Amino acid sequence: MKRILAAGAALAAVTAMAASASAQFHTQVIYGTDTRVDLYQVKDAKQLALADSTVALFQGGDVTLQDSNANLATRQFGETYGLCKEEPFYEQGVGAFCSGSLVAPDVIMTAGHCVPSADECATIKFVFGFDVKKEGAMPTSVPAAEVYGCKELIGREQNNTGADWALVRLDRKVANHAPLKLNLGGTIANGAPVMVIGHPAGLPTKISGGAHVRDNSKDGFFVANLDTYGGNSGSAVFNEDTGLVEGVLVRGEQDFVQKGDCRVSNVCPVDGCRGEDVTKIANVADKIPAAEEQSRVASLQPKLAQIVAELQGDARP
Repeated sequence: MKRILAAGAALAAVTAMAASASAQFHTQVIYGTDTRVDLYQVKDAKQLALADSTVALFQGGDVTLQDSNANLATRQFGETYGLCKEEPFYEQGVGAFCSGSLVAPDVIMTAGHCVPSADECATIKFVFGFDVKKEGAMPTSVPAAEVYGCKELIGREQNNTGADWALVRLDRKVANHAPLKLNLGGTIANGAPVMVIGHPAGLPTKISGGAHVRDNSKDGFFVANLDTYGGNSGSAVFNEDTGLVEGVLVRGEQDFVQKGDCRVSNVCPVDGCRGEDVTKIANVADKIPAAEEQSRVASLQPKLAQIVAELQGDARP
């Protein structure tokens, strides 16, 4: 796994932003055709509902409250990363350093390397609505009510060859966004269709589907061919069929490669390169306050069904 390296003063600014949070950007890549899209391009109501529970992690100093608005400090994507003009989303602004998702009324799930300590957590702002809902309308602010602080780092794990996750309790319950539903029923199968929703390279929310699980045999994580970048770290990864969260995006291939005097996205064959690592939701679910009880209920359901069936059998004449 390679990390993003500074390429000139502009890129150094974003690298410094990440370093100030002690977040290790685990870089990713495009597999086959780039499937990333903005929210205004999405017609599927279920996907839009999932995206509504996505949160961008900003440095506190990059979020300025002014009356009822929160202004977001952003930098042009293409110039910041020294990209070629043909690179998708070249003109958009980047600002987030990691991604996260709402998994309980006041709990955010992200990658462990995004929130390395309780002290670091206190410096982060969790921002809903950093997305493009109308073509050409770049988000430079959100309502102040969409910005949350860190009340508590519930727990975290950071194993660079295994599970990598963090759970953050926010400073208040989240209004107008629903907690996501998790797959509490077991592991995801090889070949299962998956998609990711988050903030690649710090861009506004992108939905990227059309991927599949390559290898679910790893301890603590599975490997998929998701189109993701640094900044997607902490993104929720969903089963594209069920809409349930299967894990947290944490590691992957190198983002960009040199093309003359600028850079472009690193493109791999659909089943080429190393793949992207996703912490399995089973490693996190029982740590989530709201999910712990759900997990117990899910595990009891087959037993209850068996008991009911036996009772019905005994009741027959």
